[in-house]
Amino acid sequence: MKVHHLNCATLCPVSARLVNGSGGLFSPAMITCHCLLIETNRNLILVDTGLGLKDIVHPDKLGRIFRTIIRPELNPAEAAVEQIKRLGFSADDVQHIILTHLDLDHAGGLPDFPNARVHVSATEYNSAMMVRTLRNMFRYHPSQWSHNPRWKTHEADGDKWFGFDAVRALDKGETEILLIPLKGHSGGHCGVAIKIPERWILHCGDAYFFHEEMSFDKPHCTPGLCLYQRVLATGNKERIINQQRLRELKRNQGAGVQIFCSHDHGELLTFREGLQNK
Repeated sequence: MKVHHLNCATLCPVSARLVNGSGGLFSPAMITCHCLLIETNRNLILVDTGLGLKDIVHPDKLGRIFRTIIRPELNPAEAAVEQIKRLGFSADDVQHIILTHLDLDHAGGLPDFPNARVHVSATEYNSAMMVRTLRNMFRYHPSQWSHNPRWKTHEADGDKWFGFDAVRALDKGETEILLIPLKGHSGGHCGVAIKIPERWILHCGDAYFFHEEMSFDKPHCTPGLCLYQRVLATGNKERIINQQRLRELKRNQGAGVQIFCSHDHGELLTFREGLQNK
């Protein structure tokens, strides 16, 4: 197995100081969309997609609020499908897409892989398809799945993973990948745990946004990201509890489980450089 750590969209909200914790008050911040491409001896598996080519060509579909506040760069070279092509593969080689959740900056690339089976928690699927609150109208964009993907929804079935509920995303005998419910950011938000040689890695999605939130002694989040998480949370108490559980996992398992989130640029660089997640 080989795991590629991809940035599938760069987001540049105002105020590097308030979002990244350093830089100018009115300088653009940098947030990445950390996705995974997993090569196995059978197929390619994509974990989250970032923004897709259709989002980049038709940015109006992303909504004025997202474009004004989050300010995506809309670089086609960052689309997952283009990065996969540069690695020598085609879109059809991606047989499975596993989503932490269906927010527009995590599911935008679905139309670029029309033949892939798309795995997501059943609760998240139902939230995106049926609940039309103002918050959900901001976060979910049905145009990203108007091509009718081959959905595979998952319910937790009693399995456990280091004390967390877990459900196997793929059939037995395939690559060991688990959906780990981490509710709070969205109704059916999940982490994705992948067994690689000698350890596990856990893509925490949007369970947290800033690496210092996983500090053991003094967890810290920048003011901008703290506010953003609070506003978007469907269950803020659950979100905070799951962050504490992730800190305990990191403390107890050490290098046996390496964790990272979707949007921390420094964490992405750490994995790309092959360093330990400290």
